[in-house]
Amino acid sequence: MFPSPIPDPRAQATSNNTDDKSGAVGVVGLDGFNAAGESKDVDPRSQSGALDVDVEDEQNGSVLTPPDALVERPELWSYYVYYIGLNGLGPFNFGPTAFQNLLSQAAPESGLLRFAGSDRDVASIVLVANGISFALQAVLFLFIGSYADFGTGRRWILVFWSLVAFGIGFAWLGVDKPEQWHTAAALYMVGLISYQLTLTYWTAAFPALARNTGRSQEAFRSMEQGAVEEAHYNQVREMERSRISNVAFYVQSLGELVILAIIVGVMFAVHVNDSVEANNRGLSVLIATATAFAVALALPWFWYEETRPGLPLPKGKTIFTAGFWQLKEALSKIWHLKQSLIYLVGYFLLGDSLNTTVTVIGTLQNEVVAYNTLQLTYLLIVGIAAQAAGIGAYWWLQKRFQLSAKTMFNAIMAAIILLDLWGMIGNWTQKFGFHNLWEIWCYQAFYGLFVCQWYSYSQILISAVSPPRYEFFFFSLFSIIGKTSSFIGPLVSSAIIDRTPNKSNNSAPFYFLFGLTLLSAAFIWFFLDLDKAAEEQRAFLKQEMAKLEDSQLSSPPV
Repeated sequence: MFPSPIPDPRAQATSNNTDDKSGAVGVVGLDGFNAAGESKDVDPRSQSGALDVDVEDEQNGSVLTPPDALVERPELWSYYVYYIGLNGLGPFNFGPTAFQNLLSQAAPESGLLRFAGSDRDVASIVLVANGISFALQAVLFLFIGSYADFGTGRRWILVFWSLVAFGIGFAWLGVDKPEQWHTAAALYMVGLISYQLTLTYWTAAFPALARNTGRSQEAFRSMEQGAVEEAHYNQVREMERSRISNVAFYVQSLGELVILAIIVGVMFAVHVNDSVEANNRGLSVLIATATAFAVALALPWFWYEETRPGLPLPKGKTIFTAGFWQLKEALSKIWHLKQSLIYLVGYFLLGDSLNTTVTVIGTLQNEVVAYNTLQLTYLLIVGIAAQAAGIGAYWWLQKRFQLSAKTMFNAIMAAIILLDLWGMIGNWTQKFGFHNLWEIWCYQAFYGLFVCQWYSYSQILISAVSPPRYEFFFFSLFSIIGKTSSFIGPLVSSAIIDRTPNKSNNSAPFYFLFGLTLLSAAFIWFFLDLDKAAEEQRAFLKQEMAKLEDSQLSSPPV
């Protein structure tokens, strides 16, 4: 269960109408879209993101990017449909449950198993496995992250890791016995790695999609002809980014509800309530069923995605060494983009806190429902339904009251703080703090309505602090930092559990998580300014253009 708005320039635009080719398709339930899926009469007055680079504006000296291939309707919808399959049901939702379920059955009376050199509680093992997977992701991004930035490699790396994810999902069919918990640990960790990599490379495509919809290209042409100001074009692009991200999330939620309804029928067909063994088998079948849907829903995007080349590969660098060169360059250049640095630090801390919070609550949830497959599926249906309502509500509020992406993100951060505060209370009483079934139902609804939008708006803000033509680079940078941070939280939380009496207080990590969330949220609230980010990007892009003109670069790989 997871990981986004446009003004109408009709009074100012002078180019031909391109509504029929905008690539924006209407979605039932999101008020404010016309038949083509474009928003109606919206003037967001929101903080703009980065400026584009390549075409000189003689009046103000800024540099702007001419559009690439127009986003047609099939391409945009195939992008949305891929995300339905990339729903996380296997690796993110039920993979951890299947792993924890086998651990709990394999553990002796002490409740401890030997893992990673120590005797650990089941929840501690899940957290350590989580941390290891994120650490490996960080290493992989250093070596292959550059595929997202240079040439046309991003689409092929997405295909590769999608195939890995599919293989892992089907492999769970052979793992359903307690003595196989070591194999389950491997499937869980590799499954998380492949899932996060596919999510990252899928997400990295959306800034270019937003820049090349019919509405964005029309606004660009109007700006070139002097009919609209550059600020108007920036507003169009920010709202397009938000629209595409939010609609993708909304469509995914509706599609995931359909998949979950089918899965309920499959669970009854395999009689998961007959015995513990049948429930074990049901979890494996559930993961494989979700994987089968993912395979079918990925194919349209592989077919319809247009090639939009990234940056040329620097001379003397290979695709495998470019990632390290990028990181080195980022550390030197990001000081010219102070707002990008501010968000990077906040994203580092808050992303770690949220990922760990979800994992800790997930371990408590699994214990409360005793790993019952049907009960967990029903809970997830509530969560996904709330998610669809929450996404629609956030989008409506942003559009209706013309709120900035930063304002929406502030609301999400407040909700995350409340989650960790509630969990922390569980250290003092069993009446509250994710110890009771009613709390788990409330958590699923609260998370869907107020928290899961993180996966949309956090990406929108990355796009807002990323200079155009450098979006893939910045998405990779944020992914590396995010993966680096994401193994710290689980390992710290595991260590906290291991130091509690009997190594069994699974609520203890909330002390750490509440403080971390509060600190990171306050940092972003008070210091991130997207208007300043746009100014910094303008200066940065002009400097980079001057450097590119003086340097000899090799041709982009094909």
